[in-house]
Amino acid sequence: MTDMERRGRATEAFFGRRKGKALREQQAETLNSLLPAFLIDLTAAPPEPLTSLLPVPVERLRLEIGFGGGEHLIHRALETPSTGFIGVEPFVNSMQKLLSRIGETGASNIRVYNDDATQLLDWLPDSSLDQIDLLYPDPWPKRKHWKRRFVSKTNLDRFHRVLKPGGLFCFASDIDTYVNWTLIKCRGHGGFDWIADNAADWLTPYEGWPSTRYEAKARREGRSSAYLTFKKI
Repeated sequence: MTDMERRGRATEAFFGRRKGKALREQQAETLNSLLPAFLIDLTAAPPEPLTSLLPVPVERLRLEIGFGGGEHLIHRALETPSTGFIGVEPFVNSMQKLLSRIGETGASNIRVYNDDATQLLDWLPDSSLDQIDLLYPDPWPKRKHWKRRFVSKTNLDRFHRVLKPGGLFCFASDIDTYVNWTLIKCRGHGGFDWIADNAADWLTPYEGWPSTRYEAKARREGRSSAYLTFKKI
């Protein structure tokens, strides 16, 4: 990392919670026993090819930033075992939930990172990912906090670097201002093409989409969701 990159890193911060209620003894044991086996070590150089992060052969690599309870990530991993999944989630309780599900299902095509996603993005090699998912990220609804939103020029630069040519960035949210924000940021970036011909293209959930608790909450509160897909150009 160059001096300029270090100065840039110093201006960034992770704004989300890292811990919720205390884990029960069994939950803590699950976390402590499974995390080392699935955690990506950023102090080591990325393997070549990057797919060798996984202990099973995979054809594609897909990153999910902020996987929450892990419902979507574990669903996709079991649905497409030929794809390798990297999940990022600093929230300890969420990481425990995902690892518990991995233990129950035996999913072996998942690796995780438990800190700031920008650190992982900067570690990844150029053109190494087929898809990045950012699903129901924290909207930071107050205008004074919008600068904390994960979709930014800097992070879109990161996405563009690590995605393969034609790779996808998928974004879902129930917050209109964040949907509009993302459309404007991606259009202004110039490296992404929004794949949409009509309203159904962003109002219809992704193929094979499992409803998540965040989506269910939005429905209960009367909010609809948008599902945006951008292709790297």
